[in-house]
Amino acid sequence: MPAKGPWYDSFGGSFIAETLSPPVAELNESYERIIASESFQQRYQALLKHYVGRQTPLTLAENFSRHLGVKAYLKREDLAHTGAHKINNALGQALLAQAMGKRRVVAETGAGQHGVATAAACALLGIECVIYMGLRDMQRQALNVQRMRLMGATVVPAEGGSQTLKDAINDALRDWVAHADTTYYLLGSALGPHPYPAIVRYFQSVIGKEARQQFAALEDGALPDAVVACVGGGSNAIGLFSAFIDEPQVKLCGVEAAGQGEASGLHSIRFGDSGQSRLGVLQGCQSYVLQDEHGQIMETHSIAPGLDYAMVGPEHAQLRDNGRAQYLQATDEEAIDALKLLSRCEGIIPALESAHAVAGAIKLAKRLPAGARIIINISGRGDKDMETISRLVADTVQEGEANESH
Repeated sequence: MPAKGPWYDSFGGSFIAETLSPPVAELNESYERIIASESFQQRYQALLKHYVGRQTPLTLAENFSRHLGVKAYLKREDLAHTGAHKINNALGQALLAQAMGKRRVVAETGAGQHGVATAAACALLGIECVIYMGLRDMQRQALNVQRMRLMGATVVPAEGGSQTLKDAINDALRDWVAHADTTYYLLGSALGPHPYPAIVRYFQSVIGKEARQQFAALEDGALPDAVVACVGGGSNAIGLFSAFIDEPQVKLCGVEAAGQGEASGLHSIRFGDSGQSRLGVLQGCQSYVLQDEHGQIMETHSIAPGLDYAMVGPEHAQLRDNGRAQYLQATDEEAIDALKLLSRCEGIIPALESAHAVAGAIKLAKRLPAGARIIINISGRGDKDMETISRLVADTVQEGEANESH
C-alpha cells in the first residue's frame, strides 16, 4: 500500500480542474482497493517475473570500481523488458486500468521509454493506447516512436510550447478530461496530482526492494554506503530510494541534468542556487518548479529527454528539504564522459538519463572513503540514444584532434 498520503510535508497535493475531480477520485478509491487484492498481486508479480524479466541483476562493476576508488554495483534496469525501469509502473497501471474497466489508455512520454513501456503493456492486455510526445522529443527519439507504433500505439505530437515533456503532459491531460469515462491516464513519473506520486512510487519500489536484498546477499547482510540515481520527475530514483529512506546510514543521492551549466540558463536544475526554481504548482501538484519572476514556466534543456522537465517530484522535494537526500548535478559534457567511461570499462552503454547517475557517482566517490560500497541505478539502456551519442562522441573526437593539430 502507498506509504504516503496526498502531502509530503508542504509538497504534493492535488491541484486539478473541477472536471478532473471525478476521475481522480475514482482512481484514488480504485487503486487502494485493487492493489490490496490477492488476485491483482498474483497477476502483477507473475508478469514482473515472466514478462518483464525480474529480478534484474545487481552487477559488480569491477573495472569501473577501480577507476572510482569505491566498490560500485549497477542495478540493471536496462535489462528489463523494453529497456528501462518504466515497464514496472506502466504494467502495474495498465493492469489497474483494466481492473477499473477502462478500455483506453493515454500517456505522455519524453525520452520515449515510458511510451514504449505503456505501448507494450497495452498490447499485452488488449487496451487501446494513445501516447502524447513533444515534437522535439519525437525527432530526438525516432527509434522509440517507431517501437510504439509497431506495438499498435497511436503517437500524437505535442506541437505547442517547448514541444517537450511538459507539453505532452498538457495534451494528455486534456484528452483525459474529454474521455474520462472510458480512458485511464497512465502517468509515467512520481509527480502529478495525488494519488499518482504514491502509485508510481509503489510500482517502482520493486527496484529498491530487489537492490537491497541482492546487495545484502553479496555483501554479508550489509547495507550500501550510498545509492545513486538520476532525477527528472524522479520515478527511478524514488523506486531505488524507497528501500533505504529509513536507513540513515545510507546516503541517498539524486542527480539532476545541468545541461550547459546553471549560469547558462540551459539546464533542468530544480535544486540549484540561481533562484530560478521556486515553490510552485505545475500539472497537478506543488513542488520546486523552474519559473521566471512572473511565475511563468521556464524552458528546460538536457541532452537526456527524460530529464528535461521543469518540476521535480514532491517526495524528492521533501527528501531534499529535510536533509535526507542530496542532489548533485551533471552537465551534458559530464554525462557523455561518464557514458564513455562506463561503456569502455564494463561494456555497458547506459541511457543518457542513466549516464547522469554515473556522472553523479563519479563526483560522489571523491567524497566517500576508499572502499565504500555504492549502488548506481542504470535506469535504461543506451540503444535509444545511439544517434545522439554517436554525434556527440564524434564531435568530441573532432575537437580533440583539432586541439592536437594546434
